[in-house]
This record gives sequence, structure tokens and C-alpha cells, in this order.
Amino acid sequence: MSEKSTSTPKDNSVLELNIKGVVEERSEEKITSFIDGSDASVGLDDILRAIKNAKESDKIKGLYIQTGSLTSVGSYATAQAIRNAILDFKKSGKWVIAYGDTYNQSEYYICSAADQVYLNPEGMLDWHGLGGTPIFLKDALAQWGINVQLYKVGTYKSAPETYTANSMSDANREQVMAYISGLWKQICADVSKSRGISVEKLNEYADNYQIFSDPTQYKQNKLIDGLYYPDEVRALMRKKLKIGDKDKIARTAMSVMADQETVATGGNNIAVYYAYGDIVDDRIPGTSSHSIVGKDVAADLEKLADDDNVKAVVLRINSGGGSAYASDQMWRAVKLLKAKKPVVVSMGGMAASGGYYMGCAADWIVAQPTTITGSIGIFAMIPDISQLMTNKLHIHYDVVKTNKSADFGTLSRPMNVDESAAIQGYVDRGYTTFLKRVAEGRKMTVADVDKIAQGRVWLATDAKDIKLVDQLGGLDDAVKKAAELAKLKVEDCYTSSYPAKKSWLLTLLDMKSEDTGSYLDSKLRAALGEYYEPLMLLQNTKEISKIQARVPYSIIIK
Repeated sequence: MSEKSTSTPKDNSVLELNIKGVVEERSEEKITSFIDGSDASVGLDDILRAIKNAKESDKIKGLYIQTGSLTSVGSYATAQAIRNAILDFKKSGKWVIAYGDTYNQSEYYICSAADQVYLNPEGMLDWHGLGGTPIFLKDALAQWGINVQLYKVGTYKSAPETYTANSMSDANREQVMAYISGLWKQICADVSKSRGISVEKLNEYADNYQIFSDPTQYKQNKLIDGLYYPDEVRALMRKKLKIGDKDKIARTAMSVMADQETVATGGNNIAVYYAYGDIVDDRIPGTSSHSIVGKDVAADLEKLADDDNVKAVVLRINSGGGSAYASDQMWRAVKLLKAKKPVVVSMGGMAASGGYYMGCAADWIVAQPTTITGSIGIFAMIPDISQLMTNKLHIHYDVVKTNKSADFGTLSRPMNVDESAAIQGYVDRGYTTFLKRVAEGRKMTVADVDKIAQGRVWLATDAKDIKLVDQLGGLDDAVKKAAELAKLKVEDCYTSSYPAKKSWLLTLLDMKSEDTGSYLDSKLRAALGEYYEPLMLLQNTKEISKIQARVPYSIIIK
């Protein structure tokens, strides 16, 4: 079986970009997809590579974007990266057409960069603004006799609110409103520039339930350029390709264009290391989602540090954090790597809390304007299920012990005053360490970091102003900066992706017995939707590190 496609694009062909399913940071071959076709996903890395290769190919004459089946783009930073790649493609002078039976807001944001945006005559276009919908489980857990004991540092550290409150705190509401307002401002500015619609009009459309408008209204509002059926769009593309009405359009699939080998123009390798997902001390058995295993990443970065062929490293981070311990181990690995060669961080949709911690020692930090970052804070959550065991299940406990703290962690009771004080002291020390790491990496005082920390989440445009980010841009900008810091010309360098991807076959051969639960986990993820992450965090509390540096899962931005 071949790992790579051997197909090549035909002359006078069109790159067909059919974005469907879920856009993840990096494409992966999953066992669940092989079994039943579920978990359909595409990697952002493949999308960007395909568009870039198509721009440089003499055989590709245009880009055709099809929408209507995108389940999730992951974040608006991911959408912005695709959109920017489309804008870069247009610099070649080649045309771009977008067509959809429907457009959700993320799809429209991406496709608004096209030369022409077309919609099915019976289609719908969603444009409604952004909203955050926090989930609160405190009362639901209380019904089962479960109480979550919280220890945290940071006024804005709001992740635990999902389990300890019934509504947003004032501080959390303030930060969420700030970053979704900034995010919406960026989205409107981008669409306004591409479509020639004022920001004021875009906000007016968002207030008027655009999705239920008559499709002809979309054209009158300049949101689209025409209402066509698929055969009519094909006729338009034939004219652009200058072929006959009955001639078949040569279409090149995204996977084919992504697999086109690029010839290295120099002998200097810039490694792009992908780190995305939850930060964990070790992989939690039975989960289907990708994670950042601290000890594995540290070992990989050590190998890159010792590889003389690698002249610089770009650390691509897309994570809302997780284990504070694992984050610190990776921070140390980045610091040791930095001592040998330049390290540049490229932030994806989110590089916050532990995701920021692990990369703050880098020489330079690049983020998309729509990246969510910061959240410098620490917390610990310990479920107290004593009421569940005693009052609901009628299970009773007794105790014998030699020392005061001998029964620390027992299920028979909640934490006492002394135990709570000890845990809070440990969390406080973790926060102090976090502040020192950031202060050292960003060349700031601890006091100055503390002022912008407190667990607060920042949009990258604001994070740049407060020195948490050095530059606004994408992965290509990070690669250019890495070459510059290595005192090399970017045209004399080539990039290699790490860690190496595993095929589904190798994944199957390496699978352990406990991993079979990942198939059921994927089904559970699909069924629970936005409720999956907060419930699984609580369910896996025994496996994960007790001290967490993470942003709230419960803020769903739509």
C-alpha cells in the first residue's frame, strides 16, 4: 500500500478544495475512519500545502472551493489561515471561485476571499455574529452528591467555573466579551475588505437573522455574486478554462496537490514540530483525540537539538493547556533547544495556559490575529463524592490511622482545612513558577507579568500590545523568522514536519488492548458535542494531573 499519492495534476486543471468534516491542525489516519468512515477530518497542514503548491504549479489555472459540509473549522484562527492562503493564491493572477449549497459563518468567512462567491438558488447563508455559550454543571453534579473542591490562582482563571458555579463570574464575562468582540471586529474587517461591504452594514446584516433571508437578498446585500446551480457554475469554469461546453473539467483533488513533492532549494532544514490537543503527562487510554504528551515532546525536542541538519525549529502550538507538570517539562526542553538553535513559536487557534507555558521560552512568538492566548494561571480541582457514596449509595466508611494526614485523599470525606491549605499553597507555588517562566522568556519583570496574567485570556492582537506575542502572522511567517534568526535566507532552506505521521496500519499494529476504547470514545464525542470535554475532564480526573493550566472548554464560540 502506498503512503503517498503518485497522481500529478493535469494541464489546464482546477484545484478542487472540498473542505468537509472537521479541520484539524494536522491530518491523521484514524482507525475509526478506516472502520466506518467516521471522524472525517482534514489537516490544516494539507490544505495550506495544497493551495501553496497549486499557486506555484503551471498546470493549475484556478481554485474551486466547495462548501456546505464543514462540521467544524476548529477556530477562526484556522479559518483565517485558510483564508490568507487563498488571498496569497490570488497573487498569482489565477482565479478563485467559491460555491456552496449553504454557507455557515466559518465557511463564508473563508470563501469571502474568493473572486466570486456563488450560492445555490435555494441555499442559505449564515451571518449572525459571535456568541459564547458557557456550560455549568454544578447543580447537575450536586444532584448526584458530587461537589468539586477548587484551588486556584488568577482572578480570570475561569475553567473551573463549569463545575463550581451556575453562571459566569464578572471577571470571566469581561474577558470573554473582550476577546469575542475583538475576534468579530477582525472577521468583519476581513470580509469588508474582500466584499466591499462596510463594517456597519455587516453588523446590520448580523442583527437581522440573515440565514432566513430570501436568497436574492444575499446578492442585493453583496454577500454573494450570484445564485447558480452546480451545472451553471461548471459552465462558468469552462469559460475561464477556455474549453468547450461539453469538455470535461480537469479537477485536481486537494490530497493530490498536497502530496506533490517540493524540491528543496537549499541544504538547511527548518523543523516544524506540531504540538496540538490537551497537554497530558501520559496518554489517557481509550481516548480518540490527539494530545500533547509532555515526556514525548521533550524527548523529540532533545533529538532535534542534537540533529545538526536542523538549523532552527518552529514549534506549532494549538492547545488550551492541561497538565502544569507536563507544560513545565516541555518549557525546559524548549529552553535547552533554544541554547543550541533558534526556536520560534507559531500559534494556531489557541496557545493558552499550558499551551503558552510550554512555548514562552522561545526566541520569538508568532500568532494569527484571531489566536486566543495568555490565560497565565493555575488551578486544581478535586471532586468530593462522599455525599454520593453515603447519601445516594448508602456506602459508609470508618478510619484508622497513625498520622493526621494518613487518610489524605480518601473518598469518605471532603478535604479538611489543613489539607485545603496545603493544596492551595502548592497551587500558589505553581503560579509563581509560571510567572517566572514567562518573565524570563518575555524579558519582563514578574510583577509586570502578574498584571496581565491572573488567568486572563487575550486575543492575539491585544496580546501583542502587552508583549505576550512578538508578531502577527501565520506558519510561513514563523518559518521566515526562524531562518532569519539562524542567519539564513529562507530560499536556502526547506522545512520538514515532526513528529513523523503514522499510517493507519502502523497505528493498528502498535495498538494496545486498552486503546480499543478509542472507537467508542469517538462515538461518545460525536453524541455529546460541546458537553464532551467538560464531562470527560471530570471523568478522567484520576488519570490527569491534579494541577492544571488550561482554559475553559465550556466557551463555545459560534
